[in-house]
Amino acid sequence: MDDLRVYILTYNCARNLIDLDLFAQHFFDTLTDAPNFPAPELIVLSLQEVAPIAYAFLGGSYLIPYFNAFCQAVKKATAKQWGENYVNLVRDHTGMTGLMVFARSDVSDKISWIETAHVGFGVQEMGNKGAVGARMGYAAEGRPSETLDLTFVAAHLAPMEDGLEQRNLDWQSIVERLVFSQQHEGAQSDEADENTALLRGHERRPSDSRRQDIFAPNAYLFLAGDLNYRTSSIKPLKGDTIRFPRRTAEPSSPSHYSHLLEEDQLLREMHQGRSFHGMCEAPIDFPPTYKYSDAARDAARKGADGVEGDDQEWLWASHRWPSWCDRILYLDGPSWAGAAGRVKTHAYNALPLLPQSDHRGVALALSVPVNPVPDIDHMPSDAKVVAPFSIDPNWRHRRDVARRKEIAVGLVAYLGLTWEGNGMLLASTLSLFGAWYILRTFLEG
Repeated sequence: MDDLRVYILTYNCARNLIDLDLFAQHFFDTLTDAPNFPAPELIVLSLQEVAPIAYAFLGGSYLIPYFNAFCQAVKKATAKQWGENYVNLVRDHTGMTGLMVFARSDVSDKISWIETAHVGFGVQEMGNKGAVGARMGYAAEGRPSETLDLTFVAAHLAPMEDGLEQRNLDWQSIVERLVFSQQHEGAQSDEADENTALLRGHERRPSDSRRQDIFAPNAYLFLAGDLNYRTSSIKPLKGDTIRFPRRTAEPSSPSHYSHLLEEDQLLREMHQGRSFHGMCEAPIDFPPTYKYSDAARDAARKGADGVEGDDQEWLWASHRWPSWCDRILYLDGPSWAGAAGRVKTHAYNALPLLPQSDHRGVALALSVPVNPVPDIDHMPSDAKVVAPFSIDPNWRHRRDVARRKEIAVGLVAYLGLTWEGNGMLLASTLSLFGAWYILRTFLEG
């Protein structure tokens, strides 16, 4: 095998359980642009708002139904597409942002080590917004001690049209505090055993001189998520909706989405070196992925196969500029590898609108050459990538403090916002009242 094929999909779940069958049915729709793309060795899911805040912040068993739904969807989709089985190697999250990595069953034992990283940059650095990463070594054929190193990051950045500066700061937080380690630093304690089970048979890489930040020169880097960059810095004004993209518009028309893409904040910030330094994106040739109205989701629900029809006009929410919030970025090959080591993209497109979310998912099919990377100590000096920001020496402490806050907030949300928590509160109240009544009767008697 000369290339390693990877299929990356990012999806904002809007805190809902996915419709398993519907999601599986459209999981590989992007591959209509690459009909000869073979069964990938790796499938990566970046998930935002994966569950309600109570379940996401508490983690552990509360997230099992949400992650299991994606496992089942991948199983159904891959069986239908290629008749292949996949093994779930990574199932991790930072608050409401999740990352899942699947390996084709016949190559899963080639993943020789896995490291993880977590950072929150929401309220009080909690995980209502944040990023989770996995770095892994893919063993070369016949050379099990040498690996192709891959880094995958799932992220959810600050929202709103006027949140541009905060989004750039969130990127800075990813560079400074998303630090990879041989233990599941920052992972929820209830999930440690689960992650260990998932990684059984995949040895941990021994401590060495390789960098812990996302810009390790010995690893390919892929970042996917709801990055939330918009096409305007202010909310739509009265009358602006006439400029919203229309499905039937010709490329020359002001209503064609390509004209709105010229206002994309992310492309501008990357070009001017203010965010996602050094990263690339495949050409965008699909409409905005956010924000679709409730009417659009209702229409999708009533569609022939549960999604928007090809002849249905795009129905946008009038209080948000249609934007390409959902993106997949990558480093275009490490400098030491030259042109032969570059990432090759095969398809980059949005999925149909599904009724469960006001976002459309986005997927990227790509391949990278399977060439083991040289040791960092033996690389030429110009190959050692300089990160735009240094690792924060307090990254671990800040994450631990934020994690404790997440548990407290999660518990309050669980008791106040879920039917299970409401039941516990009611039962506790009745128990206390009953105990008080019995004690009072005893004392009066």
